[in-house]
Amino acid sequence: MIDVEQVNGVWAFDPEHTRIGFSARHAMITTVRGAFNDVEGELLVDADDPSRSEATLTVRASSVDTRNAKRDEHLRSADFFDVDRWPDITFVSRKIEEIDEGSYAVTGDLTIRDVTQEVMVPISLVGVETDAFGVLRAGFEGSRRLRRRDFGLEWNMPLDSGGVLVSERITLEFEISVIKTE
Repeated sequence: MIDVEQVNGVWAFDPEHTRIGFSARHAMITTVRGAFNDVEGELLVDADDPSRSEATLTVRASSVDTRNAKRDEHLRSADFFDVDRWPDITFVSRKIEEIDEGSYAVTGDLTIRDVTQEVMVPISLVGVETDAFGVLRAGFEGSRRLRRRDFGLEWNMPLDSGGVLVSERITLEFEISVIKTE
């Protein structure tokens, strides 16, 4: 059981322990994974009434990292994120609902490039713990599949087999560590 008084308040994302990642099929046969290395966000938690809780997230699109410099440059280009025109990917919650103890449906506006879509992300609270330095931390995990074309990410290449180089569906992966600030 989580102490409500302990979790109520403002929490800041810990970018050193947070991973906002993604995965996609490549050439219809393998999975390519990546993450964004520059992430910031904040949670306002009201454990007594989760509907009054809020979440914001900003990801610097230029920080995309798939462990392949050539692919990363292509993802930064106008074919995909177009980081010169749209440097940030943002999420601003509209509603947070507790589905079950420690499980939440976080609905909000996700903006990639110049396209904003409402999405719901299922998030689970992994735990709350005071670390070795006396800092109160909480961990959350979740994932959500999206159609990349819904956000203007349309570049692709046909394959001889009839498939395409990059899958239509992308899985977003959230491993979030937050630190209590007040």
